[in-house]
Amino acid sequence: MADNNADNKSQDTAGAAGSSQNSSATESVGQTDSGSTESSVWASRIIAAPAERLFEIIADPTMHHVIDGSGTVRNATGEPRLLSKGDKFSTNMRLFVPYRMRNTVVEYDRDRLIAWAHIGGWRWRYELEPVEVDGTKGQATKVTETFDWSTSKAGFYVTMMGWNDRNRQALEKTLGRLDTFVSNTGQGL
Repeated sequence: MADNNADNKSQDTAGAAGSSQNSSATESVGQTDSGSTESSVWASRIIAAPAERLFEIIADPTMHHVIDGSGTVRNATGEPRLLSKGDKFSTNMRLFVPYRMRNTVVEYDRDRLIAWAHIGGWRWRYELEPVEVDGTKGQATKVTETFDWSTSKAGFYVTMMGWNDRNRQALEKTLGRLDTFVSNTGQGL
C-alpha cells in the first residue's frame, strides 16, 4: 500500500486512469491513453520494461529533463539519486523566462508510485503497474502520469489559461520519451 498521506482531494484523483486496477492482457506495448477530470489530466502508456527499471529513471531528478515532454525542464541541481518520501529537489526550468522550481516528494511507494509538488501545490504523480504481455507478467509496465491541481489554491489558473489540455499533451510526450529512452538504453542507470 502506498505511504502517500495525501489529502483526500488528491487521493480522489490518484489512479484517474484506473492504474490501481489489474491491467488485462488485451493492452499492448506502446498503447497510450489519456484523459482528464475536473482538476487533473493524465496519460497512460504500456512500456516494455519492468516497473523497477522505469522507477529508477522517474525517481532520479537528474533524468527529468531527458524524459520531459513539456519542453520546460532544463536540468536538476545536485547529483543523481533515487528520491523517497519527503525528499526535496530543485529543477531549472524555462517557460518564457528561466526560473528554478523546488519540489517535495509527497507520495511514495517504491517501484509503484511517486509524486511531487511545488510550493503552488500542483502535483505530478507517476503510478507504475506491472502488466501481462504475451503471457509474462512484469516484463511490461503500465505507467500513468497525472498532473493534479486539486491540491493548489491557484488551481483555477490552470483551467483559465487552458493549460489543462497543454499539460495532457505534455504527459503523453513524456511517456513517449520515457519509452524511447528505456528502449534505447540496454543497461540500468
